Amino acid sequence: MVETSALALDTYAVGARSEIDAALLRWTEFDADCPPRLREAIRHSLLAPGKRLRPMLVLMSAEACGCHRVEALPAACAVEMIHTYSLIHDDLPAMDDDDLRRGQPTCHAKFDEATAILAGDALLTRAFEVLAMEISPPSVAARCCAELASAAGASGMVAGQVDDLAAEAGCGGIPELEAIHRRKTGAMFRVSLRLGALVAQATPEQLGHLDAYGQKLGLAFQIIDDLLDVHGSETTMGKRTGKDSDRGKLTFPRLLGLEASQSRARQLIDEACAELGEFGSRATHLESLARYVVERNH
Repeated sequence: MVETSALALDTYAVGARSEIDAALLRWTEFDADCPPRLREAIRHSLLAPGKRLRPMLVLMSAEACGCHRVEALPAACAVEMIHTYSLIHDDLPAMDDDDLRRGQPTCHAKFDEATAILAGDALLTRAFEVLAMEISPPSVAARCCAELASAAGASGMVAGQVDDLAAEAGCGGIPELEAIHRRKTGAMFRVSLRLGALVAQATPEQLGHLDAYGQKLGLAFQIIDDLLDVHGSETTMGKRTGKDSDRGKLTFPRLLGLEASQSRARQLIDEACAELGEFGSRATHLESLARYVVERNH
């Protein structure tokens, strides 16, 4: 029996998530100097059930460029650590003020605000420690550190978060909204793909195609996220829904409407998949994942 692409992706994801989760557990053992409460808070957020979408992009990118995914596993885990740190901080009362994430209490809700801030800080720094220690050769490790820092920093993900908070007054149009999400969401999608490609020592042409794929995929992902905030199930999503509209945030459904937003997301996914021709059959999982993003319900 021939597997459908959805079934093939599901089979791949089960194995990849298992490898990622085992590595995340190993790299958050820490030494005896780490306070037990801090370790518990870190693991509460990092090891909670999640899609592991960004680390899977690292692994799939490496494979598309001809590398075994185990070589990219440290980079995949570093990306997930950065992503989780950002979620811990985004959920804080001073930011998005959420008490539910991945179907369980947010870090500050289970522990306290100070512990949550410090757990995020620890994950941020651990990510670069893992890259520096586990990626080889050293020149590739250094470039991975530099690219991840740039994507997550003051001109990338953090900048996007700042602009997103500023846009809660609802001012702006599609160009402003897309600019926010190119940094807040898209930057981490793109760097995930770039890290996998760097580990695989990809060609500049391959990096360019993966970069374009990641940019379009990240924007489509955010559009679907906005749609799910409108009509998604809180139980399925594992987080509160309807909060963006309640706070008057700038979103794609608000500016385009539901149908046009869905159409825009599908167009972006088609454009993203068109960038994968360079990789042939090695990009099957990247294409399947892109199709999943636009059909997902959580």
